[in-house]
Amino acid sequence: MLTEADLPEDVATLRALVLEQSRMLAEVQVAKEAQVAELTLAKGEADAEIERLQAIIDAFMRHRFGPRSEQLDPDQLQLGLEDVETALGQARASRDAVSQLAQSHEPRKTNRGSLPGHLERVEQVVDVEDKACPCCGGALHAIGEDVSERLDVVPTTFRVLVTRRPRYGCRSCEGAVVQAPAPARIVEGGIPTEALIAQVLVSKYADHVPLYRQAQIYARQDIKLDRSTLADWVGRAAWYLRPLRDCTLEELRRSQRLFADETTAPVLEPGRGRTKTGQIWAYARDDRPWGGSDPPMVAYVYAPDRKAERSDAHLGDFAGILQVDGYGGYTALAKRRQQVSLAFCWSHVRRKFFELADKSPVATELLRRIAILYAVEDEVRGTSAEQRRAMRAEHSRVVVDDLKLYLEARLRQVSAKSKLADAIRYALSRWDGLSRFLDDGRVDLDTNIVERSIRPPALNRKNALFAGSDEGGDNWAVIATLIENCKLSGINPHEWLTRTLVALAKGHPANRLSELMPWTAVL
Repeated sequence: MLTEADLPEDVATLRALVLEQSRMLAEVQVAKEAQVAELTLAKGEADAEIERLQAIIDAFMRHRFGPRSEQLDPDQLQLGLEDVETALGQARASRDAVSQLAQSHEPRKTNRGSLPGHLERVEQVVDVEDKACPCCGGALHAIGEDVSERLDVVPTTFRVLVTRRPRYGCRSCEGAVVQAPAPARIVEGGIPTEALIAQVLVSKYADHVPLYRQAQIYARQDIKLDRSTLADWVGRAAWYLRPLRDCTLEELRRSQRLFADETTAPVLEPGRGRTKTGQIWAYARDDRPWGGSDPPMVAYVYAPDRKAERSDAHLGDFAGILQVDGYGGYTALAKRRQQVSLAFCWSHVRRKFFELADKSPVATELLRRIAILYAVEDEVRGTSAEQRRAMRAEHSRVVVDDLKLYLEARLRQVSAKSKLADAIRYALSRWDGLSRFLDDGRVDLDTNIVERSIRPPALNRKNALFAGSDEGGDNWAVIATLIENCKLSGINPHEWLTRTLVALAKGHPANRLSELMPWTAVL
């Protein structure tokens, strides 16, 4: 920077200096304009890439939630979205870097205030080194501050709990030794606390991380835990937790309406070197759509086969409405037990015609009419059971009655061996159960509630491929029941499992198990 003392006295020299300074400023301005143009072009390219990736995400979401949602498996959708959203994040980072170089004055989007208040705040102060004014050298004083919050993480931290139990003797008689009893543990003589066991359970049954992968994760912190050791902990925990699963199933049996579904569970068959097909049965209750007061819950039960008598044994003395898909075992159950009434699923009916919609006008027309039923359901969701029944009587009954006549007429016109005829017979043979929602506002239009609950076994299959034994399938059903109920109750499964395992290890009374249930924690 030139000072007055640096300026020459000679006019010609001064003129030359001014011209040189002007030329240099012009070159700087040209270079700056070129840089701005280049950055603007780069920012435009980044914006275009972001727009392209966002369009891909929008297309994915249309596949998931649009009228052709059956085309894309939800789990595959999540995998695809992860990759595209990762690419979108990279494009945004590129654009932000360009914006910073261009010294953009656009306000940055922040998440200030959106982070949960219960999280620990670790403050750091980024301050200037010199508190002297750069202009006059005077002392600076604080006039405000900018505060930002970022979400940080500390990887899973292990610690060692040291328990000391002093022993006391009497100086007078020297015959008695007094010591506090050792705390009860789930794994007697073992090293894990109940919190660590809960972590293993949540990772395996909620996050679907197999035990051998958990062992690899722990090894990165020099914690050497063999997979078989983790499996022993899981088995012991399952033994303690099984009565709570059974208590959940017993509570469901007392309900007036239940959902039921089942899915395959590949199980290793000892001695044959291959897997057999077991079954995970799910029984669920959720009265929230019509304002019921009973808490939502689900129970899983493993069985080595899909025989009709399995559901009979699982349901015990249940009497009420059982909402199911078209599996014939439930129909046989209802015939044997008059106290059970079946309500069938319109979503399953829809799927059969959806597969034919591209080639069959009949299927297309049927989908249009079913869509009217679902539109009515959107209107009545969350209202009372009586309001739902009244609205359905006014708007849905005529659609259902006309639809039956339409299907019967079409069945007489198509080949009896065609897929369309099979789909029509599937619907007509279950018409009483499909119509039950018209007379009872508590009944839903489909079984989506229990189908959402049956997804964890599907995710477990993708990660673990198969269970090692029938006992392993049963253990899965026990622990997954309790974790899924934590999710339904909106509580942290790790915290609940830790408290519950501690209580069970201490000998919580068997006749008071209801006090430990996840839904009790939120009542």
